[in-house]
Amino acid sequence: MTRVILFHKPFGVLSQFTDKGTEGSPRPTLSGFIDAPGFYPAGRLDKDSEGLMLLTDNGWLQARITDPIHKMPKTYLVQVEGTPDAFALTQLQRGVILKDGPTKPAEIAQIDTPDPLWPRVPPVRFRKTVPDAWLRITIREGRNRQVRRMTAHVGLPCLRLIRVQIGQWRLNDLAPGTWRYASSDGL
Repeated sequence: MTRVILFHKPFGVLSQFTDKGTEGSPRPTLSGFIDAPGFYPAGRLDKDSEGLMLLTDNGWLQARITDPIHKMPKTYLVQVEGTPDAFALTQLQRGVILKDGPTKPAEIAQIDTPDPLWPRVPPVRFRKTVPDAWLRITIREGRNRQVRRMTAHVGLPCLRLIRVQIGQWRLNDLAPGTWRYASSDGL
């Protein structure tokens, strides 16, 4: 029977169980939060991003979640520096051309500040003279730092990135650093 773990990855945590690259100055990893033998991450979430990660004990499901051929939607709440205009939002919706090629179209909506929103440690920088805004972005591919690169491409640098949904699985009210088992039904 396939099992899935939903994990709310905090900011600054690596999306792997070991950190072999920092001899003498270890960084937080999944092993500091999840003690469930046989589970492996289904995808990545950058150290400076937070939110939903999936782990599974089934290699087939792990591949299905991460392989872009299946076009599993991933939804993010993104705090950006600046005020999005219609042109920037349209560019993101249609797809932008990054150094590694064009992105697929994305679903984009400007939203109010999410509520409730847990504090990030360290906090996002605040500049009195530069406004910020929140976007809800859904993509169906998963390139390295893709959402950050997309928003930067249209002049909206990313300040905070929170993944809230992968396919059928949602972050909901899972607190940072906590996890729970979930169903894999419907795949």
